Amino acid sequence: MFERIEIDTKKLGGKPVIKGTRIPIHLILEMLAEGMSIEDILGEYPELEEADVREAVRYASYLLSREELHEVPA
Repeated sequence: MFERIEIDTKKLGGKPVIKGTRIPIHLILEMLAEGMSIEDILGEYPELEEADVREAVRYASYLLSREELHEVPA
């Protein structure tokens, strides 16, 4: 389902990363949330491809769609 994402306990304590890198999914999402464009992210991390960034967003969406609802901390 997610060909570009891997979870390996030997990489960042098992946090999801882009396959073949140590770039965590949460970092990509944070950069997008801060207003960086995909092109900006690719400039910062040339080992990434646009499809990696898009799959990171799809992965986060997939996880959130399966979460129980919780109040957002203020």
